[in-house]
Amino acid sequence: MKSTSSRINSPHGASNTGAGAEQWTDQEAVDVVEACKNGDPLAQRRLYDASHQNVYRLVVRMVGVQEAADVTQQVFLQTFRKIGQFSGKSQFGTWIYRVAVNESLQHLRKAKRSQMQVLEQEPTDRSPDGHENVEDKELLEQALAQLEPDLRSTFLLREIDGLSYGAIASALEIPEGTVGSRLNRARRELKQYLVELGWEP
Repeated sequence: MKSTSSRINSPHGASNTGAGAEQWTDQEAVDVVEACKNGDPLAQRRLYDASHQNVYRLVVRMVGVQEAADVTQQVFLQTFRKIGQFSGKSQFGTWIYRVAVNESLQHLRKAKRSQMQVLEQEPTDRSPDGHENVEDKELLEQALAQLEPDLRSTFLLREIDGLSYGAIASALEIPEGTVGSRLNRARRELKQYLVELGWEP
């Protein structure tokens, strides 16, 4: 069994999920995933605790604050329902991001909308200076809301969560070249939207 492919704490290999998250070795992560495949409720709870913050942070920017809790819950329902399909060929965090993006896009399609509610602040920002650039954050959130969902998800996975092109390609099930073209387009459109909203470089 590959011990480096099932890391849970971060989809790109780091062990940082924020305050209170467990810090696991690679083997512990493998064991938790395997226990979840066997329906162990304690393992499911550990996996949820380790993954929830990163998943919610992505979902809240995809569908908006009002819908994020429900969609995040659905992400984990699907995660535990489909975890037997996780082969270990990629990191577990990348796999669960794929579930999160798919559920978010499905929600947006069902709702026939792609506009998300503007965030008042970073949903998981606990830094002392987290409120210094609230106005810029609000403009960014408004601009993000105007991006097509496919562009938004690609941009968030790269710029917010720091995934590599390869990890993004795996999470979204697209070629790496498409990741690059989507990022270029997302950045170009974001800059245009920001300027239209009154942002000054």
